[in-house]
Parts: sequence; structure tokens; C-alpha cells
Amino acid sequence: MTDLVNKEVITPELIFPEERLTQLRGELGNIRDEYVDNKYILEAVTVLRVGGLRSAIGSYWNAVVDDLRRKVLHRSMDLFNKEMNPTPQIKTYEDFQNHVTDYNLIEGAYKTGVLSWEGKKLIQQARETRNIFDGHPDSSDPTFVKVCNMFADCNKYVLSQEYPSAIINTSEYIANMDSSTFHKNELAVAQAFSDLPAIYKTELINKFFSMYLQDNISTVLRGNMEFSLPILWNVLPKEDRQQIGQRFDREIVSGNQDKIDKAIDFLSFVNGLKYVTSVSRNIIFEPAIKYLEDNRDNWHTEGEAVGKLARLGSVIPTNLIERYIVALTLTYVGYGSSLTNYYSWAASPHIISLFQKFDNTSIETFINTVKRNEDLRERISYPKKLERLRSCLINQNQTNLRIIRRDIAT
Repeated sequence: MTDLVNKEVITPELIFPEERLTQLRGELGNIRDEYVDNKYILEAVTVLRVGGLRSAIGSYWNAVVDDLRRKVLHRSMDLFNKEMNPTPQIKTYEDFQNHVTDYNLIEGAYKTGVLSWEGKKLIQQARETRNIFDGHPDSSDPTFVKVCNMFADCNKYVLSQEYPSAIINTSEYIANMDSSTFHKNELAVAQAFSDLPAIYKTELINKFFSMYLQDNISTVLRGNMEFSLPILWNVLPKEDRQQIGQRFDREIVSGNQDKIDKAIDFLSFVNGLKYVTSVSRNIIFEPAIKYLEDNRDNWHTEGEAVGKLARLGSVIPTNLIERYIVALTLTYVGYGSSLTNYYSWAASPHIISLFQKFDNTSIETFINTVKRNEDLRERISYPKKLERLRSCLINQNQTNLRIIRRDIAT
């Protein structure tokens, strides 16, 4: 743009004072380089040579509209159509010309992330300036300050701004996930998901949930969803997580065990069971706890049962906390005598991890278990078993550890 100004685009013959010409030259320089030769900008510069402020406003506005259309096209036409619901749907640049008002273009640019909230407000003001001074011939003459202010806002929020990043098409993205070409890169996937507007995040997580429950999806797609789910879940608003929890609750009462199992796996990947009702969590956790209780001291099965509990997470229904902690503690301690020390190697690492997640209620329940559970008291009467019980508490909060050790000792 500097070359354009140096070519005496604005000449001393204009009636404006020199300091204002300098200001105007500066504003005309605040345009990104590839847009300098835009025909509307050149036209605005031409009419400014002869003091045509009214025409310059109209030409400059045309440049802004042209830039916004192209940026929205680049960003996502699918999103624009979803947000603005135009009739007919917009697919091409010419569709903007024929069916979208400048007001709706600006609103759509904001909703698709092309304009900021502040940018939307000030570009709508620039639109009003154009409508008044270029759209109504009987309006008063615009002042030089008015022109410069309009140019400044248009440059700051539109003409100086680079193109926004393109938004992924969720259908195309899922199709790519169902192929060996999908790039399992956490940073790339996180970037793709974090850039999505809220409406797309809602759509994507619901598509994932629906497809994951189906039997006829490929193992490739299921595996790629399992890789991507925690990344997407982390950028979801709370409302979307709650909505998926509500869908899960409906699956629970449907009676389709295969879908229920898949839905449990889905939320287990993202520690999402906190968003389902306590009734649903009871239905999920009670059988899992009972499975561990029924297979106590069966080492292989204990490992399987505790692994399932670990996948379900730590949002245990209040009425099941005592059974949960008793089952875990007895499994960890194992059985034996003064000479033997038997326990499940497969279950132990999971139990340590679960113990580290105990809250105050769980710790109090654990203390009561040590005090009152006859089976546990009998097992830890052997020094090897008592020491094993103590060993699982090393990483606990030190204050709670002292309390637990004191109660164990007594």
C-alpha cells in the first residue's frame, strides 16, 4: 500500500490541510498487502484525489463487503448456513450478492468467527455510515473526520486482518477418521476441535455418541474415536457434557444391553459418568462392585473386575461407597498367613490409583472399614498383611495418612 500512496494517489491539489492528508495516507496504508490492488480500494483512492468523500465511503464499503464474503466462504459456508439459516442456502460468492444483506453478512461473519464482538459492532456502524452518506443523496456532506474514522474501523477489523483458519466439515472429518490416513496427532486434533464454534462441537460429540453405539462401524473408526474423544471432551462446554449424560440416561432405560455397554465405555473414556443421574450410576456400579465381591481372592478375575472399576472412574454413588472401599481393600490386602502373602498382581496397581483419588468421605469410610470389618481385621492380624495395607497409603495426604495409621495401630 505504501507504493500506492507514493504514486501521489492523494495529491496536494485537494482542499484538505496537509496534516489531514497525512492522516488519510496513513489510514490507506493500514491494509494487508494482498488487498492493496482491490478494485474498490483503487476506486476509493481515485475519487479521493478530487475530494469525493461521499463516493469514497461507498467504494471503501464495497471493499469491506467483498473481503467479508471471501473470508466467510473460506471459513465455512456450512457454518454460515447453520447460523443464519438463509433462504436459499448460500454456496457461492454470487449467492451472497443475490440473497444476503450487508447486515446479515456482518452478523454471519461474527457468528462464524470472522469478526470479533467489538468488530461486529463497529462494522455495523460503518455500514450505517455508508447507508447515510452514500445511500441517501439528500444527506449532508460527510466530513473528513467521518471518512477517516470509518476507514480506520474498516481497516482495523476487516481489511488489515488475515483470513481466519478454515473450520473442519464434521462429516468429512469423520469420513477421514474411518480411514488409515487419519493423522493421530494430539496437537493437530486439539487444534481442529478447539477452533470449532459451539454449534459444531455439539454436533460432533452427538455424532460420535450415536456412531459409537452402533455395531456396524469399523474398528478403525472406533479406535480413532477413542483416541479423539478425550480431546474433544476437554473443549466441550458443560451444557454439551450434560446433554450427552442425558442421552446416556435414556439408553440405560432402553434395555439394550449391547448399547448400554458401549455407552458406558464411551463415557468411561472421558470420565463422563459424573454427568449422568445417580440412578444410572447405581445401575452401572452395583454389578461391577458385586463382580469383585463375588470373585474375591480369585486373582485373575480380581484384576479384571478392578480394571473395570478403574475405567468407570471415581464418581461412586453414595450408597455404594462402603461396599466399594471394602471390596478394594480386601482385594489389595489379599490373604495369607504369617509366612505367606498372596494377592492379585493385576489388581494392585489399579487399586493404588483408585485409593489416591479418595475424598474425605472415602477416607472416613476406609477408616471405619479398618476398624469394623471383621474379615479385614483378621487378615491384617498378620504383619505382612498389615504392612501391605500401609504400603498402599504412601501417596495419600499426609494428615489423613497419620489418622489412618493411628486407627490401624489401634
